[in-house]
Amino acid sequence: MTEATAPVQRKSNPTLTKFLEGYGIIFVVIAMMLVLAAIKPDVFLSSVNLTNILKQNASLALLALGMYVVIVTAGIDLSVGSIMALSMVALAIASKAGIPWPIVLLIGPAIGLAVGFVNGIGLTVLKLPHPFIMTLGTLNVARGLTFLISNGAPVSGLQEEVRFIGQAYFGFGLAPPAGLPASLILVLVCAVSLWFFLQRTNMGRHIFAIGGNPYAARVSGINVDRTLVVVYMISGFFAGLSGLLLAGRTDSGFPNAGIGIELDAIAAVIIGGASFFGGRGTVIGVLAGVLIMGILRNGLNINNVSAFWQQILIGLVIIVAVYIDVLRRKAGSRS
Repeated sequence: MTEATAPVQRKSNPTLTKFLEGYGIIFVVIAMMLVLAAIKPDVFLSSVNLTNILKQNASLALLALGMYVVIVTAGIDLSVGSIMALSMVALAIASKAGIPWPIVLLIGPAIGLAVGFVNGIGLTVLKLPHPFIMTLGTLNVARGLTFLISNGAPVSGLQEEVRFIGQAYFGFGLAPPAGLPASLILVLVCAVSLWFFLQRTNMGRHIFAIGGNPYAARVSGINVDRTLVVVYMISGFFAGLSGLLLAGRTDSGFPNAGIGIELDAIAAVIIGGASFFGGRGTVIGVLAGVLIMGILRNGLNINNVSAFWQQILIGLVIIVAVYIDVLRRKAGSRS
């Protein structure tokens, strides 16, 4: 008789695993760009097209950054699209009324902070069972206010200073609309600031702790309720800033803006490697998730794929991303 030998288990490299979890999504972005460059090199690689991808997805990137902070706590914010629209319309009305442009620039983020505060208070003080309920309510309230103050009609004619952040380019010798959009600079500044906040401050570490285990965070002395209010205010702030950016790009505030965009923001965060179960994710992963969605849409457009098929394919990508998150969580629980 021969002794049965146990199979040899190979130990994975924890450093490599951590690197791939945090930054592997970047290789997906590169691979998508290489494929599209091979299929439509003259169109996809043109400076105008690449600039348009960055510019058209800047507002989504800001929404996704705010949504990321919420999802890290295992929450969700369905109101960001309505906050964006309300901010757009309110600042457009103020700009058209001749209010000084520095004040106009503050209106969008201020509205976002206010609605985010209401979301946080509803979740922590009113003890609503899930952020889905509270933010679904503010989604409808903010959208209703948007139609109310605009009478359901777009408001155009913004001041030049208000349009700057959404329309300006830094050409570096390239003819407009090629070059580096000012909106991209704003996104990068926000991303770096958010990374520093989450990684280098006590409040940022508390946010991850709440996402990992809210009960353990509470018994360890973290003020969970106060932290959650801050989290939803951050999400609202980025939504208001996104409204300012989109209003500047379109030179208007239109009440139908942002319908359904909260789902795109959630998808970008999950595709970028964050988890619906909370406690994980990276800022660079969120930006990569936004790029994946932007490049996918752009690639389908330049290959004349029907808009109906685009919706189907993007839906499938979201399902696959969430399924990968589930598999990753199961693997983590077994290790």
